[in-house]
Amino acid sequence: MKHAVTLQVGPVGFRIGSDWRAPIAAVETLYQDYPRAGFADYTVRLEAAAIWRRWIRPSIGISGDYRLPEAAPLPLRHGLLAAELGMNLQMALGHRLHLLLHASVVERDGRAVIMSGVSGAGKSTLALLLAQRGWRFLGDEFALIEPDSGLVVPFPRPVSLKNESLSVIPAGNRVGPLLSGTPKGDIRHVAPDMAALSAMDRPARPVLLLFPRFGFPEAIRTLPPAESFVRLTQASTNYVALGEAGFRALNRLRATVPAIAFDYPDGDAGVAAVETLWDAL
Repeated sequence: MKHAVTLQVGPVGFRIGSDWRAPIAAVETLYQDYPRAGFADYTVRLEAAAIWRRWIRPSIGISGDYRLPEAAPLPLRHGLLAAELGMNLQMALGHRLHLLLHASVVERDGRAVIMSGVSGAGKSTLALLLAQRGWRFLGDEFALIEPDSGLVVPFPRPVSLKNESLSVIPAGNRVGPLLSGTPKGDIRHVAPDMAALSAMDRPARPVLLLFPRFGFPEAIRTLPPAESFVRLTQASTNYVALGEAGFRALNRLRATVPAIAFDYPDGDAGVAAVETLWDAL
């Protein structure tokens, strides 16, 4: 493709190519503090949905080493979102070196808190708010678990904030453009701080597994092992593909890390709940 950039995010290298310059320019700006990959594990292609779509109502079809044929194209103005979705797609469908969980991760003193939940649960916002309070940001969207050691490997992609969460963007962080009218509403990406990027090679030991739920009265409940296991299988995109290694890694996480579900009405309450649970360890 005519325009391309390479990125290194934790243990994974990406090559992102596009028929247009604008999406690559947006990626380069948001990811300018990331190292450039010497080798690309995955390729993302942002291609015109049809030849004439390069110029007439330009729209981006997302593909790469792995693709979903039924995925709808995005308008060119959402090129950065297309690149982010393309990276997610390659990881979800192709990555086999780690157990993947749909989760955000923060770390303190070498120990990690994994926060998993459905879209809208607030895990991305909580990770960003905790990072402002001195926690190290290890990742949003995916938690990468080493099958042999059980450690969480940093994968600090930019945080994707949506709609009302946009109000918590901290001053001083690098941010992407405001993407209005996406399928999930208004979105803005927030790059992690340099402390997170400089420690991308430093894994952490998971000690707490949280399942937050935003917008409800405060409540905390310890999950029984069976429910924890089911939730983890639902959160993983490659548990089945990893076979026995995936089962062992997921079962060890369930057996050795306490799992807690909690509801919270706002960001301050959510952060307070996480830090209270951390202090109780």
